Amino acid sequence: MSRFFRSTSDTESETDSSDNESFYDEVTSEEEESDVEVEEEDQQTSKKSRFLKGGDSESDMDSDEEFGRKRQVKSQKDKRLEDMHSAAKAIDNGRKNNDWTLISSEFDKLSTSISKATTGFDKIAFPKFYIKVLVELDELIQETTQKDKASKKKVNPANGKAMNATKLKVKKISKQYESMIEQYKKDPEEFMKEDEEPSTPEPIKSVKNERKPVINDISAASSAVVEDGFTSVGKGGKATAEIDDKPVLLRLREVLESRGKKNTDREEQTNILEGLLARSKSSFQKISVLLALIASRFDLTIGSTSHMDIKTWKAVEKEVNLILNIMESEPSFIVCEDAEDLDNDDKDVVPAAGEIIKLRGSIIGYIERLDDEFIKTLQATDPHTPDYIDRLRDEPSLYALLTRSQAYFEKHNLNESISRVIVRRLDHLYYKPEQVIRSIEKVSKDMLPAGVESKLIVADEPSQLIHELCAYLYKQSASMLRTRAMLCHVFHFALHNQFHKARDMLLMSHLQESIHQADVATQILYNRAVVQIGLSAFRQGLIKEAHACLQEIQGTGRAKELLAQGIQQNRYGQQQPSPELEQLERQRQLPFHMHINLELLECVFLTCSMLLEIPGQAQAGPNNKKFISRPFRRLLDFNERQAFAGPPENTRDHIMSAAKALASGEWERARDYILAIKVWDLLPDTESIKAMLVRKIQEEGLRTFLFTYASYYSTLGMAQLSSMFDLPTQTIASIIAKLIWNEELAASLDQVSQCVVLHQVELSRLQELALQFSEKAANLVDQNERLATPPNRNENQQQKVQN
Repeated sequence: MSRFFRSTSDTESETDSSDNESFYDEVTSEEEESDVEVEEEDQQTSKKSRFLKGGDSESDMDSDEEFGRKRQVKSQKDKRLEDMHSAAKAIDNGRKNNDWTLISSEFDKLSTSISKATTGFDKIAFPKFYIKVLVELDELIQETTQKDKASKKKVNPANGKAMNATKLKVKKISKQYESMIEQYKKDPEEFMKEDEEPSTPEPIKSVKNERKPVINDISAASSAVVEDGFTSVGKGGKATAEIDDKPVLLRLREVLESRGKKNTDREEQTNILEGLLARSKSSFQKISVLLALIASRFDLTIGSTSHMDIKTWKAVEKEVNLILNIMESEPSFIVCEDAEDLDNDDKDVVPAAGEIIKLRGSIIGYIERLDDEFIKTLQATDPHTPDYIDRLRDEPSLYALLTRSQAYFEKHNLNESISRVIVRRLDHLYYKPEQVIRSIEKVSKDMLPAGVESKLIVADEPSQLIHELCAYLYKQSASMLRTRAMLCHVFHFALHNQFHKARDMLLMSHLQESIHQADVATQILYNRAVVQIGLSAFRQGLIKEAHACLQEIQGTGRAKELLAQGIQQNRYGQQQPSPELEQLERQRQLPFHMHINLELLECVFLTCSMLLEIPGQAQAGPNNKKFISRPFRRLLDFNERQAFAGPPENTRDHIMSAAKALASGEWERARDYILAIKVWDLLPDTESIKAMLVRKIQEEGLRTFLFTYASYYSTLGMAQLSSMFDLPTQTIASIIAKLIWNEELAASLDQVSQCVVLHQVELSRLQELALQFSEKAANLVDQNERLATPPNRNENQQQKVQN
């Protein structure tokens, strides 16, 4: 026998004569040896061939033969049936021992196995012993409950909890098989006779005795798993689920019961629901399947960081519109959140004339989730690519869906849903200019079906539309809705240059006193409204008001974080935030098209600070430590300490150069530096804003000149000042008169000679001491403030490193 096929036992070594024997002799010797092996098999200990893996250990096949066992290949159906029977036996053991924890777990396994085995492409006949298990469990539960009530003894909490859970499951599942349960109760023996016993496959013969048929047996076993015909294969090599002939509502219940369970394929569930939707005929069936299908599509997006892909998002949008379309044509059906579960025994529901049927669901919840996924997609898309613009084109259709749902909620008096959808509409409109609001309203109305319109909001003009939306929310009891509506209204007023109206509205609300108690999204909206008020004041030339508004946000150095437009870099000495907090911060970020330009914001703030700080510094003198804008003064001091100052490169450098030129009385240079900043082009009506800036620089240049050089002159001519600062004589006179009235300048106007008479006032000894004392007190206050705010030094160091 060839050593490649035989076992190396002592008996066989005698028959192995030579390696040079012919092939015919080897075959003959093999037949003789096999007969000897069969006769002496119980007395021999066979070893594994040296050419197989693990030759030092005993073979599995040989060890099976030692203990009188033979290998078997079972089909998938047989394995499933065997698992079901083992679960049923375990339930029977649990019944004998009154172990409801075991019964509950095994019953779950049995129900899951039967659900999988009786559906799909490789389904089997329904095992009738499952009906027997259901009936016996139901009887046992009733019997146990009666015993516990009669004995009044204390029940094990875990056991009682498991029994109650099993009771609910049995009651729920029994509804699906009522007819079969009735048949079993009438004649259990006759019912169980019809149940076919699982056929046991023929065992495969020993590998040692018959080697050639093994290949055929294995191929036959593999073909037993895959039945005749072809099976459609989906993504990842999984077989696609087929829709069986069960009623739509019964199949829908099975899908809903498996939702959320472990190892449930979400994509397969979605495909099944799509097939059920195609088979649905009545309005009740379509609405029920659509509600489940939309929830199933949302389940495909796992985690708070991931976002829904655009294809799925558009499918959900289409299906929500389809639900609204069905309910608009069938007024008998209403989907609302407070409806009770409809116990229809998986049968179709046809409403009678005038009957209203409420289905449990949340249309506004689906729309809010759709809106949130839209924002997430924009957050995850690079704003400098065409993909971002393409995604923004879906906003009108989403806004049209909001308007359509609002009309539906108004029709059925769902007031809470109306408030929630109006807030969403307001969030899409408040930051847009009037032209854009008018455009999105027009496009969305064209998308709506004929006859669908809101009765509460009827305005066409953008400003009136925002007013009506906010006015409706002002009447609601929820304070959060009123607060957000007011902030959106303020932002809209400020965006359209109605500064005084926006400022008065914000001050009258007293929101600044309690905004720290609001949620983070409302705080971000408040910060945006305050910044927009400051920009509105600047556009109208109100420098002091603009600086006062922007100081609250821009002066902190954390504008990017406070406006939710980015995550602030850690300063020196600050603790690194945890990954969870950083993830929450990223989720709060606004989409790029809602951002307020931070460079423009800084430019406006520093320009306002320059126009206020430079004249104030000239008035107070060089040794005075008082300041109007701490960030501006810090930047100016740092710039003056530099040994070499090159030409300005960025916005900040331009403003610092303009400030130094203005302080020395060279207003033309200051004007040129300010006008060279390119960020002014981002503002609407750029030319009028630049003209306003030039006029302000001339006026502040005049004030700075008078404060700086008043001690060197006795009189100044109006005409000379007019030519120096390119201002009319009347403007020069009004500025000087205001300074004299406010006691900022010791002078008088001579109308006859058209000049300014400057009064030299010598200070008394007491006044000099008072000034020295005030300077020392100011220095002490400044030192205390620096000790109280150590991060400012860190900011200074950080600026040194960056520069």
